Amino acid sequence: MTANTSSDYAATLLRVSSGALFVAHGLLKVMVFTIPGTVGYFESLGLPGVFAYLTIAAELAGGLALILGVAVRPVSLALIPVLLGATWVHAGNGWQFSAEGGGWEFPLFWVAVQAAIALLGAGGFALRIPTLDRALGKFA
Repeated sequence: MTANTSSDYAATLLRVSSGALFVAHGLLKVMVFTIPGTVGYFESLGLPGVFAYLTIAAELAGGLALILGVAVRPVSLALIPVLLGATWVHAGNGWQFSAEGGGWEFPLFWVAVQAAIALLGAGGFALRIPTLDRALGKFA
């Protein structure tokens, strides 16, 4: 058994907190805005409605994977396009996320967080699935 280092704890904290935020954002789209409302919003932006479903799925499944520590590097990289889309949506609202419609600094910062998670890996306290780890190789 390997002892966890402060870097392992830091990676775990970053991974779990980011995962919790993704789950919260996914649930917001389902429970507050509703799925039809989210689809309508995406379509009002000129995006295909299917992107709403993909975004919700990515936020919920990706957030859960981050919390559990499963396939952390590929999951964090896969979430970056979702966040870049959110940055694009909020770009016209200015810098501050407290601005009407939300600003773009939070989603862009979250891109940097996902990049850091991809570089750090799961850290400590991650669910290890040997078959998946072997399939992903060094990218696990």
